[in-house]
Amino acid sequence: MAIPDLTDFEKSIIQQTINERWGKGTVTAEEVEVEIRLSPADRDVTPCPAMYWEHEDCKFILAKTGKEHYRSQFFYSVRDQFSTGIEEYTDLGDCVLYLLRLQADHESERNKNFPTA
Repeated sequence: MAIPDLTDFEKSIIQQTINERWGKGTVTAEEVEVEIRLSPADRDVTPCPAMYWEHEDCKFILAKTGKEHYRSQFFYSVRDQFSTGIEEYTDLGDCVLYLLRLQADHESERNKNFPTA
């Protein structure tokens, strides 16, 4: 099953939401391809179009896993990976918005627990 590419409209939703969070021109998402097990029972991975961006020491991935189906996560390292807890979204706006909100909350908590000098 081939996953359809991200449309220009989908890419613009992602970039606009990023711009609202950090300001226009500060962070730019780039198109990438990721390999995902679409179901836990799958033995094989499926190539999926995705958008990738970084802000400070955090990296973000938002992948299209089907027509109007999306998954997302942010991570700091291989061991520090986080998702919203929702396996798959059917609304791209919700997917990117909840991802950015969760990461902002996580960053706030992280700074409380490990303040910088």
